Amino acid sequence: MLSLVRGNVVDLPTNVSLSYLWCGGFMISAFLVLQVVSGVILSFLYVADSYLSFGCVVDFTNEGLVVWLVRYAHIWGVSFIFILFLVHMGRALYYSSYSKLGVWNVGFVLYLLMMVEAFLGYILPWHQMSYWAATVLTSIMQSVPFIGASLYKFVVGGFSVTNVTLVRVFSAHVCLAFVILGFSVVHLFYLHLGGSNNPLNVSGGYSDVVLFHSYFTNKDGFVLMCLLWLCCLCLLWSPDGVLDVESYIQADPMVTPVSIKPEWYFLAFYAMLRSIESKIGGLVLVLVFLFLLWLPTFNSACCYSVSRQYVFWFFFSFFFLLSYLGACHPEYPYVLVSKLSSLFVVVLLLLFKGLWVGSLAFSEYSVKNLI
Repeated sequence: MLSLVRGNVVDLPTNVSLSYLWCGGFMISAFLVLQVVSGVILSFLYVADSYLSFGCVVDFTNEGLVVWLVRYAHIWGVSFIFILFLVHMGRALYYSSYSKLGVWNVGFVLYLLMMVEAFLGYILPWHQMSYWAATVLTSIMQSVPFIGASLYKFVVGGFSVTNVTLVRVFSAHVCLAFVILGFSVVHLFYLHLGGSNNPLNVSGGYSDVVLFHSYFTNKDGFVLMCLLWLCCLCLLWSPDGVLDVESYIQADPMVTPVSIKPEWYFLAFYAMLRSIESKIGGLVLVLVFLFLLWLPTFNSACCYSVSRQYVFWFFFSFFFLLSYLGACHPEYPYVLVSKLSSLFVVVLLLLFKGLWVGSLAFSEYSVKNLI
C-alpha cells in the first residue's frame, strides 16, 4: 500500500509545464471527500419523511454551531465542485484532452453521476422549489417513447412525487456518493497510465518531467488552501447565498411557485429543455448537447489556433448566457433568446469538435498509448 501511494503521489513523473489549470482534478477530489464526510454526518440526523424532512433540515441550523457548519459546508461544497468541474472540463476542451480516451470517458461519466447526485440531494430538503423541480424534471421521463410511463413509475414510485419518492431519493443519494468515489479512483488510474496533457500540447505525457512531490504538492496545496478560505468566507458571509427564497417554504403539492427553477449548475440545461415546447424535443436537444460534449475527436489544441479559440469562447459565452436565461421567467423575449442560444451552443460545439482535426500520427499515438 505504501509503495502504491508513493508511486502515484510522491514519485509520480509529471510534466513540468503544467499550470494552475491542472490543479482542478485534485481540488475536485478534495472537495468530494469533504462532501462525503459532511454528507455522512448529515445522513445520521436526516429523516426521510415528507412530513418531517423539511422541519428536520431547518432544525439543523438550531442544533448547534457544528451541525450548522456541516450543513452549509455541504451546500457550498456542491457549488465549488461544479465551478471546478466547469474549469476542469473547459481546460480539457481547450487543450483537446478528450483525445485521451480512457481519462475523458471515465471523467465524463463522473460528471453525469455528479449531476444526478446533486439533483438527488437537492430534493431531500423537501421545500417548495425542490419538490416542484423534482415534479417538473421527473415528468420529462413520461415523454420517453415506449418505456416512459414504466420508467417514471419506477423512479418516482407511484403516479406523482410522494413520500415513497423521497425515501428512494435518499437511498440513491447515499449509495451513489460511494460509486462516485470509485469512479474517481478509476479516473486517476487512467490519468497516471497515460500521463496528463500539457499547455504546450507536446506529444508524450511524460516528456520533460519532475517528480510530483514536492513541486506539484506545494502548488496543489496552495490552491486548495485558497479555495478552502474562499469557501469559508462565502459560508460565513452569506450562508444562504446559493439558496432560493422558496427553500424556507415547506413543499405544498397544492401551491405551484411562480417560477420553477433548479440550482444554478442545472440552469443551462433547464433553459435548453424550456426552449422547445415539446418535452421530448427539449430532452433530445439536451442529449444531443451532452453527446457532442462527450464525443472524443483528435483535434489540435486551441493554443495554436486563434480561430479555434474564438469558437471556444463563443461557445462558453452562449453556455453562460443559457445559465442566466434558465433563471428567468419563461416569457418573451427570454424564450426566444433561449432557442437561439441553444442552437448556437450546439452548432459551435459541433464545429469545435469537428474541425481542426489533428494528424493521423497523433491519432494513432493517442489510441495506442491512452486507451
